[in-house]
Amino acid sequence: MNANHPVSSQTNPSEESKKMLIAMVSIGIFCALLIVLVYEGTKERIDRLRTEALEKAVFKVLPGISNTRMFLLGADGNFKPVEAPDGKSQVVYAGYDDAGEFIGVAIEARGQGYADVIRILYGYDPHSQTIVGFYVLESKETPGLGDKIEKDENFLANFKALSAKLDPESTRIQNKVIPVKQGGKSNPWEVEGITGATISSRAIGNIIGESSSVMAPLIYNQIETFNVNPDSK
Repeated sequence: MNANHPVSSQTNPSEESKKMLIAMVSIGIFCALLIVLVYEGTKERIDRLRTEALEKAVFKVLPGISNTRMFLLGADGNFKPVEAPDGKSQVVYAGYDDAGEFIGVAIEARGQGYADVIRILYGYDPHSQTIVGFYVLESKETPGLGDKIEKDENFLANFKALSAKLDPESTRIQNKVIPVKQGGKSNPWEVEGITGATISSRAIGNIIGESSSVMAPLIYNQIETFNVNPDSK
């Protein structure tokens, strides 16, 4: 008499692994596609909002302006007016009053803060050789501490007339902008920090110090390039 052997209903382990792998790959591809679609769908709006925020910031860091014009810094160290950035070269924003008189230049700069890179805009007046405004464009500093660089009135007062005076040859800044601790400011080229936000506030002083050392002499020595009415082409 032959014994009946029941047929096993268990699936081969290798088949189960294959199915699981296919499922995971499919989910991964779907998620990647979803991320790409969301990015492409929102990129234009994000870029537009970023551009609008930058334009508003230019008016904040250059008091008294009513018109702006974009200038590109070429590889030869010369500025030229442009309608749009090329995505590679640095651009600055010249500001003009109602009469078309050149007021100053808004300069974008960035550097390492406490939590991440801080992106800022500051205004430079080549006539008085001073920094006349400051605005945080992008920051991930600690809320309640590091973000005081955007709100603290005493700190923001540093940038109403921060000296960026050039040497007699107009080739470099005579006294580089530097950060100092709160209560330690004794010179017009010093940025007084914030107690409790020491690293973040020092970062701003260093960012402006490095950027203005390069940009201030270039702008000052090409002031005639900016002395154009943005409405006359």
